[in-house]
Amino acid sequence: MIFYLDTSVVVSALTNEPASRRVKAWLDAQAPAELAISDWVVTEFSSALSIKLRNGKIDVLRRAAAFAAFASLTAESFIVLSVAPQQFRLAARFADQQLLGLRGGDALHLAICAHHGAALCTLDVRLAEAGPAVGVNTIRP
Repeated sequence: MIFYLDTSVVVSALTNEPASRRVKAWLDAQAPAELAISDWVVTEFSSALSIKLRNGKIDVLRRAAAFAAFASLTAESFIVLSVAPQQFRLAARFADQQLLGLRGGDALHLAICAHHGAALCTLDVRLAEAGPAVGVNTIRP
């Protein structure tokens, strides 16, 4: 089974957040060959750290350390799943399901999982609840 880590999981693992201890313990129990991210996670991770820096939740040194750790994990442990045009179209169909309440980026995470047959690992309650509605298994570490 491939476990696709959305940005909330990666940020929590590499910065100090309420769920960090729980997320790190869950990640430590997984085989590295089963952990995946996408290029979209790379983009969102950068954005999340920039927001944390602007909001004063981290300083420049902690941001640099988190980026270094992320780069190391990406190179050595994570499978990086590609994002193809059909996944963007699938994400649009997911986002179009009004009752799911998905934002575009969250719909894209689900589309990537659906395309690659991966289980979505997320801390986002709404996203976790939307997954099964579109045929994606979800885990909240």
